Amino acid sequence: MRYDLTTLPLTTLLPAIVKAEDMLARLDERVLRHVVADGFRERGHFFDAAGALWVGGELVHVEDLVLHDARMDARAPTHELTIAHAVLRSRRRLWNADPSWGLEMAGLAALRGDVGEVEDIVPRRPASAEPDAQEEDEDQDDFGVDFAEIDAILARSEKILNGGVPDLGRPETIDDPLALVRDEDWDEDERLESWRAVIREADLLPPVLGAAVLFDAWERLEPLRRQHWLGGLLVSAYLRSRGKVTSHLFCLNIGLKAVRHDRRRASDRNTRLAAFLEAMVLSADSGLKELDRLSLAKLQMELRLKDRRSNSSLPEVIDIVLSRPIVSTKMIARHVGVTPRGALNLVSDLGLREMTGRGRYRGWGVL
Repeated sequence: MRYDLTTLPLTTLLPAIVKAEDMLARLDERVLRHVVADGFRERGHFFDAAGALWVGGELVHVEDLVLHDARMDARAPTHELTIAHAVLRSRRRLWNADPSWGLEMAGLAALRGDVGEVEDIVPRRPASAEPDAQEEDEDQDDFGVDFAEIDAILARSEKILNGGVPDLGRPETIDDPLALVRDEDWDEDERLESWRAVIREADLLPPVLGAAVLFDAWERLEPLRRQHWLGGLLVSAYLRSRGKVTSHLFCLNIGLKAVRHDRRRASDRNTRLAAFLEAMVLSADSGLKELDRLSLAKLQMELRLKDRRSNSSLPEVIDIVLSRPIVSTKMIARHVGVTPRGALNLVSDLGLREMTGRGRYRGWGVL
């Protein structure tokens, strides 16, 4: 399975490419020098994770994701919320790693969760022919197996940290006659290798067009059946590795939400590429507006710091409010180190807006 790049309509896509290149450059330059850059990056993780589920046809509320990430769920987490939190953790992992880590085999293996099981790596103990001798040495054998398992875990972790690819612990045969768990004709490793081959060809194109080609190849090849959302994150990591967006991990799914589904999934590749480039422009425009909102909110909240004592907790509350789409009294109390009643007083002093409209599980934030 191969993705063909020999017939790219460069002339047709040139206006969209230029506009996307300009918008991404403007956004990256502003975030690099902005006073709320840290809060913008962290908020972007939450919005993009919720957007990834929306693009996949599922609905996850951002406030539920924030509370779930803080381990303060108002209710039992749903399956969709658990997936959104996996997207959130993957985004943070990609941002904290080297720019090209997620595109390498070791990074992909870690993001996919392809880590061999201990029992597949550690050799089995040979059964003793004498039951009495086995009972006498039972404690010593148990200690030996435990230490062997620990050594195997340490060796595998060191291999991953050094850039190697972990041994996959997948079973060779699965008793699945109806192919409900695994489709024998769906070779994820082969499809993923075909997608990685497109990266070498995309490196010869402008960064924005290369990202569009990679995203379209991911949609066509569908390397991963149960982690299809990983494609958008890898494309954002690709933009970072090419040096186009280095200030943050680009929030691609925010723009994809605003593009109609029939354009994103059109049969014509030119339409799909144009839709993706438009999504990049919309994401960058949304990021610029978000920076304006956060800077205005920070200025308004800092005006309330006038005549406050030097050890006031309000600056810490401002930091957490700017780094989360929504905060609760428990989150503020844990971050600042005050009581829930004290957190309510700090919220009142800052004049934050109540965003949930509920009597219980109330949340505040900035718009």
